[in-house]
Amino acid sequence: MSTTQVQYTARWMSRLSDISAEQWNAMAMPLPTPAFEWDWLNNMETSGSTGPNTGWLPNHLTLWKDDILVAAAPLYLKGHSYGEFVFDHQWAELASQLGVEYYPKLLGMSPFTPAEGYRFLVAPTEDEAMLTQAMVQLIDEFCLQHKISGCNFLYVDPDWQAQMEALGFHKWLHHSYVWQNRGFSDFNDYLAQFNANQRRNIKRERKSVAKVGIHFKVHTGESLTPELCLKVYDFYSDTCDKFGWWGSKYLTRDFFRQLFPAWKDRVVIFAAYTEDNPDDPVGMSFCLTKGDRLYGRYWGCFEEYNNLHFSACYYEPIEWAIANNIQTFDPGAGGRHKKRRGFPATPNYSLHRFYHPKLGQILENYIDRINQAEQFQIDEINANLPIKHLIEDVPLIEK
Repeated sequence: MSTTQVQYTARWMSRLSDISAEQWNAMAMPLPTPAFEWDWLNNMETSGSTGPNTGWLPNHLTLWKDDILVAAAPLYLKGHSYGEFVFDHQWAELASQLGVEYYPKLLGMSPFTPAEGYRFLVAPTEDEAMLTQAMVQLIDEFCLQHKISGCNFLYVDPDWQAQMEALGFHKWLHHSYVWQNRGFSDFNDYLAQFNANQRRNIKRERKSVAKVGIHFKVHTGESLTPELCLKVYDFYSDTCDKFGWWGSKYLTRDFFRQLFPAWKDRVVIFAAYTEDNPDDPVGMSFCLTKGDRLYGRYWGCFEEYNNLHFSACYYEPIEWAIANNIQTFDPGAGGRHKKRRGFPATPNYSLHRFYHPKLGQILENYIDRINQAEQFQIDEINANLPIKHLIEDVPLIEK
């Protein structure tokens, strides 16, 4: 391909290991999210967490000037919708009723990571708008040539979203539960935002954990060890097994083993220990951090302790976040427990394009109604948070 007399070469890559980590990270490191850095995505592939056997076939679009990588889109061909946390099964069912093959589909996201921030990676020396348009054209051609039903980008970067809407993608509104640091000086300051009843509840939950002799240690950077990374897998695996078919066990043991040492400064583990066994954790939560952001990913415990989940996954990370000037904490999928602990419903979007005319027409005709219903749900959740005043920093959405 050529644009404005500059020659670019497009390559579809099935292995990230065939791409220089240095060149990839030159574009990924400036992003606020760590989820598109080379080590994270390559670990997914080399550990067997993504690949043909799991239904996540890497199919990354890259643009080159000679042998210099100047743009990339992390993409996967999917034969199912698992591990995405944007539930499009209704679209798949509709396609079946119309006699349309919904799978395979082309998907852009960081696998198994429902955190906002997806966008094309573009070198700062390049014309981003021009290359974005060129990559969309290449994606369209690929999908039409190979009879791919649609292209979907999940948990997209808000600024990039506007570019893609201008290129004809339809936005689908969802929500996550994201804690925002409103200038809290310490954990008690965070507690002060709640009404008296919920403030007492949170204090009671933390005290119940301490009362049975459990204390926490935070492991990150130099205090992280290979043994702790493998212990995370044990807890993660155990938690997934408890939920059976719904357990969503996607990551392999090798994935966690390979986190060390390359990602020791990105991983934060909140480990719970008892007084009787101060060296072997009874539970832990696994988080990622970059800049002023914290992301909760997995948790587990071998013995059930009342309120340990809330402490490991919410209260200990929040206390650490305040102490380390973290501004946002996205604790991961789900929300039943989060909204009562200071995590307002926070909008995020996915972007979609269907290549079959019938599906495309239905998407265009009904997506606004779907988004209005989702906005109503967000408003209802945030109108009933147990706080003393409105959360003014929750982004507003056009209705």
